[in-house]
This record gives sequence, C-alpha cells and structure tokens, in this order.
Amino acid sequence: MELPTFDISLFLLMLTVLVAGVARGLAGFGTGMIVAPVAGAIYGPKAAVVIVVIMDLLPSIPVTIPAFRIAAWREVLPVLAGMTVFVPAGVWIVSHAPELPLRLAIAAAILLCAVALWRGWRYSGPRDLPKSFGVGAVAGVLSGLAQIPGPPVLAYWLASPLSAAVIRANLLTLFFLSTFITIVTLHLSGLFTTEATAIGAVVTPVYFAGVLTGWAFYGRTSDHRYRQITLGLVVLSAVLSLPWRELLSM
Repeated sequence: MELPTFDISLFLLMLTVLVAGVARGLAGFGTGMIVAPVAGAIYGPKAAVVIVVIMDLLPSIPVTIPAFRIAAWREVLPVLAGMTVFVPAGVWIVSHAPELPLRLAIAAAILLCAVALWRGWRYSGPRDLPKSFGVGAVAGVLSGLAQIPGPPVLAYWLASPLSAAVIRANLLTLFFLSTFITIVTLHLSGLFTTEATAIGAVVTPVYFAGVLTGWAFYGRTSDHRYRQITLGLVVLSAVLSLPWRELLSM
C-alpha cells in the first residue's frame, strides 16, 4: 500500500484528527462530527467515511476495554441491533448520492445534531426495546453516512437515570462495536479504496495520540464542560468545511 503524499491537505486532516482524538478521549464522542466534514471537503464523502472508520478502530481499544465493565449492556444491545440493521442504508446513500448535495446534507445534519445537543434536547417519551431499536436505527443511518452516530444516542441516554460515567461507557462501547458493522458494510459496498485506506492508516497514530491525551485529562473538569468544548469544535468543523465557493456562486 503506497503512502499518501504529505501536503497541506493531509496536514490539515491530521490536525483535525488530533483535535478530534482529544475530544473523544474527554467527552466520549465527537470523532465523526469533527473529522467527517473536513475529510469530506478534502477527499470526498466516500473517502471520508472510510478514513474515519479506519482511524477510529485500534486507538479506541485502550479507552473502550475498561468501559466494557461499566457499560449498561441492557441499554447498549438494543441500540446496537438497530444500528446493525440500518448502517447499510447510510452507506448506500454515500455510495449513490452526488458529492455536493451529500456534503451539504452531512454538514447540515452535523450542525443540527450539534444544536440539539448544545440546547440539551432530551428524549422524554417511554423507554423500551422498540424505542431503543429506533434510536439505533437513526444512529445507524448517520453512522453509515458519515460516522456520526452519537447525537440521537446521546439525546436518548442523557434523559435516562444513568450516571455520566455509565453513559460515557455506553457510548464508547456502542461506537466500538458498531465500527465492525460499518467496516463490513463498507467493504461489501466497494468503498475501501487504496487511497482512503492509506490515508486512514497514516492518520491513525495522530488520532491515537489525541485520544490518549484526552483520556489523561478526563476528570479534571465537568462532563458538561467537555461536551461544550466538543460541540464547539463540531460546529467550527462543519462550518469551515462547507463548500462556500459553490454556495456563493449560486
């Protein structure tokens, strides 16, 4: 596998990946929402989802394995089932949609999710297996689309009586397990190109360093503060990655 050329595009992606890694280590989410729009703007949405899923696998292991002991598996498994069924729908959209509308849709979805999380929107309805599966279905589509499964799951679990530590463990566990589902779906869809795979491999150590840094600083302030910082980075990433030239020329 030939390594990608180190240029300004790769440098900007690596910088974004480092920031996303720190956010993931601190808040337990944010990787896809920060990296996907930037990677999509530089290399295209199809490559972006591959880059994110590759770089997010191995570095997540040191953070996720301890979370397995804390996670509430009765909450995680129904959501994971919904994701398993609906991740292919998101991947199908990425495979068939035109690039410019897809970039706009991804950025809009990320901004909407960030606003919802920032304002503290919570699911207040009944909590049962069908509802958990439905949340997983929405997360699955967003995961296949741009590796952004976090917002619907956060809105669902933050309204539960679960502690902040358990919610963080649930998120880490869910995202880690769902990564394997996405990898299989992407492979069957033929999206694992040599270029995207090489880029994902190259930025993985940078992301790993960011995750470990964030993990080391976890607990020094409140979870609410971590979420605020992460969501601010999410909004900045989505806005900067919008196709402004095309939008202004319309």
